[in-house]
Amino acid sequence: MPSGGRRDASDRPGDFLARTLSRLQQFWQRVSEGLEVQVLWSQFIAEARASYHLYSREVDWDALKAETRVQRFLQIFRALFWAMVMKLSPARRVFLLIALVLGLLALLQANVTKSEGGVEVTGPRNGFLVLLSVGGLVFLLALELADRVMMKRDLEIAREIQRWLVPETPPQIPGLEIAFASRPANTVGGDYYDAFQPANGQGQSRLLVVVADVAGKSVPAALLMATFQASLRSLASKAASLSDLVTGINRYACAHSLGGRRFTTAFFAEVDPATRALTYIRAGHNVPVLRRASGQFERLETGDLPLGIEPQTPYEPGAAKLEAGDVLVIFTDGLIEAVNERDEEYGEPRLLELLRAIPGASAEKTLRDLMTGVDRFVGAARQHDDVTCLILRAA
Repeated sequence: MPSGGRRDASDRPGDFLARTLSRLQQFWQRVSEGLEVQVLWSQFIAEARASYHLYSREVDWDALKAETRVQRFLQIFRALFWAMVMKLSPARRVFLLIALVLGLLALLQANVTKSEGGVEVTGPRNGFLVLLSVGGLVFLLALELADRVMMKRDLEIAREIQRWLVPETPPQIPGLEIAFASRPANTVGGDYYDAFQPANGQGQSRLLVVVADVAGKSVPAALLMATFQASLRSLASKAASLSDLVTGINRYACAHSLGGRRFTTAFFAEVDPATRALTYIRAGHNVPVLRRASGQFERLETGDLPLGIEPQTPYEPGAAKLEAGDVLVIFTDGLIEAVNERDEEYGEPRLLELLRAIPGASAEKTLRDLMTGVDRFVGAARQHDDVTCLILRAA
């Protein structure tokens, strides 16, 4: 207490309570990163489901149908437990089992007393075993978190590199509007988009638009996506036609596709900004949607096999003509195959319905409404595939 018998204002109960609440609020903001409880709970449920699906793949569900309910429960618990244990390194598996055995021994040494009211369990007699068990589990968790942090750091670097490989802003082409967006299911992904004017002997004229989807997800797909981008940019200025470009990329992809196991679907479109004539090739990709200004829909289907399967595949181009107000929507399968919590797919009918509802919208607004519509449909469900969409509109 300060001299003179006065009590400092900061020592008053109200101020102490206010400081405590402020610190708790800061702590909660730091832990939750400002997210609402409902959002946190939705994230937890989505992550728990994803983890369950990861481990449940190793359970032989057909073999459990003949078991009784109790046996089935025990077998499922056993299979899921070993599925989790086998994800650890051998040394950490042994460490985990030792920690669990110590915890089991502590439970077996619990104080059990009988009284008139029945059996009463007051807790383990050996607190040291409990401390060893809990401490071992916490230490093992710390090791796994350290691995995750280091891997996340490397993936964040990979994500930054991947962002350098795709355009940040669309090129400004008179008479044409371009908008694009991509969301990887993991930190990095295998989707690719591009829109640029390759340099040639007569200068920059034609607009080349590309959307591709490498088979798979995460790091392996991202690495192949980088090789696809390198071959595309290298061959784009040298190829005499779109067919030559796609044929060259396909030969390169076949040489690096592990016998066709790592193929790539892609859609290539070449646009003459002066005439708006469009030449395209669809290499096994989702069929793009061309919404005419009149409201009618056309599908750009001409194409052949995905890239990386057969080096001698002949890619013949298709053709279309863009008129003022026409909108070309190019997307990867992650968009139309996005699922909600009821395991329902977004599907092409919803995509067409949305495009029909926003006639005359700019490329940017069309893209924003489309991505928002998918987000609204999916809700709190975890994203299971990369989602990419590119909008090309004739102004």
